[in-house]
Amino acid sequence: FPFHIIHRREIAVRLHPLSARAWLAGAVALFSVSLASGAQAACADLAKFPLKDGKVTSATTLAAGAPIALPGIPITLPAPTGFCRVTLTLTPTPDSSILAEVWLPDASAWNEKFLGSGNGGFGGTVAGPALDMRMALTRGYATAGDDLGHETPFPKIDASWAIGHPEKVKDFAYRADHVTAVAAKAIIKAYYGKGPKLSYFRGCSNGGHEAMMEAIRYPDDYDGIIAGAPANSWTHLMAAFLWNEQALTATPDSRIPDAKLALVQNAILAQCDEKDGVKDGIINEPAACRFDPKTLLCKSGDGPDCLTKAQLDALDKIYGAPVFGFTGPP
Repeated sequence: FPFHIIHRREIAVRLHPLSARAWLAGAVALFSVSLASGAQAACADLAKFPLKDGKVTSATTLAAGAPIALPGIPITLPAPTGFCRVTLTLTPTPDSSILAEVWLPDASAWNEKFLGSGNGGFGGTVAGPALDMRMALTRGYATAGDDLGHETPFPKIDASWAIGHPEKVKDFAYRADHVTAVAAKAIIKAYYGKGPKLSYFRGCSNGGHEAMMEAIRYPDDYDGIIAGAPANSWTHLMAAFLWNEQALTATPDSRIPDAKLALVQNAILAQCDEKDGVKDGIINEPAACRFDPKTLLCKSGDGPDCLTKAQLDALDKIYGAPVFGFTGPP
């Protein structure tokens, strides 16, 4: 995927201010003392940590190798190292319900940095950023991710949650990652007795779109932001998805089997890989690649190393890109 470094600043990390009323209503003596003195909090004590517009729902210590059960997926992942797992429900509006998690390595292993991880697709589960968060733990980062404000079990793709819920659309579009970053930094400061020296955000695809929104709307959340393959033009992107699906479902024989995808990829690489002067399995300038799908047409019947006429028509339409027009009244 192409990656774009779109924001880089060395700034002091600031703890999101809590109002005196919210603090006095939700805080306990432990946190009144620990935050004022810079002392560390125990993992279990974070379950009582007061959040503005949200609440901590659990704070659990996991040992290295312990299974990490993730919401919305039927598998568990082993913890790469010991860490404190904090789960949150954030409610910036009455119609918001953003499920987020903050993972905190042991103080001796913390590199004094924070990584926010983006989701993918429509989100719907913290399992989306969990793999990135798990990797971040191995490198000493405190890390956080969220479900973008709605629950959709993986691998189901469903956007019905957006109908009639404009605030949930805003949470998905940009707000969920921001409130997660604010809450995560507050929890990090409570746990370690100090905030992170540097904070970063990383995401790909829709996570890249999330990265763009963080840089544009909330530039003070992070010191550095990586937007990989950012899905940041949703009108065009969704139109392209529909175009491709129509091409692959035009007839019962149009869909290209998964087993033939490598055939298409290898043919494209053979023709365009070396256009940049280096044979490395990467096409650096896809727009300069003039691949002709017709070279893959089966000469006599279907086979594993060629495409049928129906499959070729679908691929040719996909490479032709969406075409829109208005023919006028009959």
